Amino acid sequence: MKLTIIFWGMLLLVFLTACSGLFPAPISSPKVTLTPTPAPSTETPTLTIVWFPPTNTQTIFPTQTILSTPEQRPGLGELLFTDSFDQPDLWSTSAASWASATVTRNRLVLSISGQGPVSIASLRSQPVLGDFYAEATVNLSLCGSKDQFGMIFRAAASDNYYRFTVRCDGQARSERFLSGFNSPLLDWVSSGDAPSAAPAKVKLSIWAVGSEMHFFLNDHYQFAARDPILHAGTLGFFVFASGSTPITASFTDLSVYSVSYVSPTPSLIPSRTPISNRTPTP
Repeated sequence: MKLTIIFWGMLLLVFLTACSGLFPAPISSPKVTLTPTPAPSTETPTLTIVWFPPTNTQTIFPTQTILSTPEQRPGLGELLFTDSFDQPDLWSTSAASWASATVTRNRLVLSISGQGPVSIASLRSQPVLGDFYAEATVNLSLCGSKDQFGMIFRAAASDNYYRFTVRCDGQARSERFLSGFNSPLLDWVSSGDAPSAAPAKVKLSIWAVGSEMHFFLNDHYQFAARDPILHAGTLGFFVFASGSTPITASFTDLSVYSVSYVSPTPSLIPSRTPISNRTPTP
């Protein structure tokens, strides 16, 4: 009995071995790794608070250097004298039906009522001035648009002098007279300080050193001129009527100061003159 069981067992083993050749082993599929997709979050995102936010860096511009206005009255010294026009003998005067120059009630009054063009002037007999700074106040009662008034300086014999001339249409200029002939040093320029009608009040000032002359209205610098011809003389004032309209001006508060100033010596190093690259137009 025991042998029979062993026999049948061996027979079954032989049968199974034979059948295994008829069914090949299955081919294993490649291994696929699946990455799980996270489910979308339904939570509200939390804002991140920036406690110290960055700021824009300020652009630093170079510091602008403000240049001071050049001194237009350099070397201004002590007061030499004042004139309150209480000494008529110091001034040349005249009287006519059509024009007059009088000193009265502490003022020099110049007036023209006749037909122009005509002028009248009054000169102070002393002192003779070379380098100086002078100022005076002018009150205009009547003045047409082309009428003129102003200060005379460095007046000498033979009708030679300089003149600071203001016109009643808001313009001014500087002039030189040689033997009575007029030559402008600087022609008419517009000025906001020059009166454009009468009545008006304006302050005249002149700084003169050597050949340099600076001119002021109401203490405001107007322009400069250079002329080496006349070196010294006396002061005075004038008015000019251009046509049929009258002009009347009174001058007060004359003050004269000394000036101690030497113009800078020009450099001996020659400066380069730019050469134009433009083609001349025929």
